[in-house]
Amino acid sequence: MLRRDLPLDTRHGYLIRLADGRIAPSPEGLLWHAPQAWPDEALPLGYWHDEPIAVSLEASEESKHWPDGREWLARLPESHYPLLSTVLQLGHWWRDHRFCGRCGAQAIRLDHEFAMHCDACGHRNYPRISPCIITLVTHGDAMLLARSPRFPPGRYSTLAGFIEPGEAAEEAVRREVFEEVGVQVGRISYYRSQAWPFPHSLMLGFFAEAASRRIRIDEKEIADAAWFSPRQLPQLPPPYSISRALIESHLQAVSRDGR
Repeated sequence: MLRRDLPLDTRHGYLIRLADGRIAPSPEGLLWHAPQAWPDEALPLGYWHDEPIAVSLEASEESKHWPDGREWLARLPESHYPLLSTVLQLGHWWRDHRFCGRCGAQAIRLDHEFAMHCDACGHRNYPRISPCIITLVTHGDAMLLARSPRFPPGRYSTLAGFIEPGEAAEEAVRREVFEEVGVQVGRISYYRSQAWPFPHSLMLGFFAEAASRRIRIDEKEIADAAWFSPRQLPQLPPPYSISRALIESHLQAVSRDGR
């Protein structure tokens, strides 16, 4: 369990070694290394099972052999996801915001919160979080799944997109679904959220009921889209993703209702 209050009176505890989005496994194969004195530049994250924990950003030739974030997601239990997401998102932010975005002066990391402060102009920068909607569109038992050109061959997933400035999440669901597959949706229900640290997304999961099954794909972002029944499914997204959780939740509901 990750406690997010920052340790202010110690520079000792678990350490996570991060380099270019890859994390060095401990000798035991864990995400964190045994309690030790932290390097001067280590960034405290909070407490992991009541032990202070920090991340150090490194530049190392050996890091190319370390597992990347998605590899860690595949091997870790779900209870570890918040720690991994925090490490990856803060590491990305810290690496990219050491200088003030307003005046260019070097920024100073604050100890009591995740923030970079510029003494020259007073600007303060916080970690970026980009809200996205991710939606499973259904029509009866059937699910509307789509393929991105970037997906492995045969894989289909739920629809997703960034929330635009001034837009409510529910508006984004309707807009993204219509833009990507040309489908109007009626009732929308919230499922749950997931931090997605590639590099700084917060995925807001929804179910949406389609008004019809007529599909018109946006060929820029979508390579293919189709309706699938619970008995005839394509290759699905990985188990650690909220897209897979949305699909599994729908399948369980169909099975439970005896449909």
